[in-house]
Amino acid sequence: MQYLDFEQPIADLEKKIDELQEISVDDKVLKPEIDRLRKKADQLRESIFTNLTRWQRVQLARHPERPYTLDYIERITDDFIELHGDRFHSDDKAIVGGLATIDDQSVMIIGHQKGRDTKSRQYRNFGMANPEGYRKAYRLMKMAEKFKIPVVTLLDTPGAYPGLEAEERGQAEAIARNLKMMAVLEVPIVAIVIGEGASGGAIGIGMGNEVFMMENTWYSVIAPESCSSILWKTWDYKEQAASALRPTAKDLLELKVIDGIIPEPLGGAHRDYGKAAEAVKAQILKSLKKLNKMKPDKLIDQRVDKYASMGVWETASGKKDKS
Repeated sequence: MQYLDFEQPIADLEKKIDELQEISVDDKVLKPEIDRLRKKADQLRESIFTNLTRWQRVQLARHPERPYTLDYIERITDDFIELHGDRFHSDDKAIVGGLATIDDQSVMIIGHQKGRDTKSRQYRNFGMANPEGYRKAYRLMKMAEKFKIPVVTLLDTPGAYPGLEAEERGQAEAIARNLKMMAVLEVPIVAIVIGEGASGGAIGIGMGNEVFMMENTWYSVIAPESCSSILWKTWDYKEQAASALRPTAKDLLELKVIDGIIPEPLGGAHRDYGKAAEAVKAQILKSLKKLNKMKPDKLIDQRVDKYASMGVWETASGKKDKS
């Protein structure tokens, strides 16, 4: 288990527990001390994880052992059939998608996919999609619409790939085209942030009738480090930037950007893949049970109204006509 900096006190206790278990020749001798340390570790974990800062939640969202899209697909779906290619350029490995069933509910499930080691991270381009990834998602969503199948998207990306070749192939256009399409898609869309939700890279497959975030994730127009580098010309103020951006699930629920928060196992989703997947599955089924009752025109109206009502604005009025 890999520990983050703020988890070090927990790591020290668990290391001591492991050492005592290794040297124990008689369970009765050291068992009381081991039980005491386990209880203390549990209390410490609860204390730490109920008082996390925004930056600490950003760190948890990036935890290298956190479950990714394919981990959730493996645990919550049956008969997953991955579909490849955008029919324009190539198959982008940073976005995976295909047909599956969740219990008896057919879905088109699409999400960003990161890698676990150097080789797989390069293969998945660190979860940063090229235009062909968004065009693949576009194709799959239109296929779902044709067969009247709900769409489920899982968001986890540090952003769309910013390379020159991506811009040459129309990165911005591909994302904008997806947003235009998703706004009027005639089937339910449920979007869930399972890790990082950065900028257009996330929203490119993230417009939904209902949008949820897992407890220890973030969703923002810019990453804290990038924000810090713009405002202070250095990454050193990333924690202050995270506080100012308010990118956590709790923040965005208060701002009415998302519809709810999916709880995680204590210590983060990486602590218990099964429990995290069950929570995601339960929310998907609950949302689809409600959305499946809505007619296509009502789904579109609800989705458009949802995004049109976000934010605060004022309308400037001209001088009154006295004639």
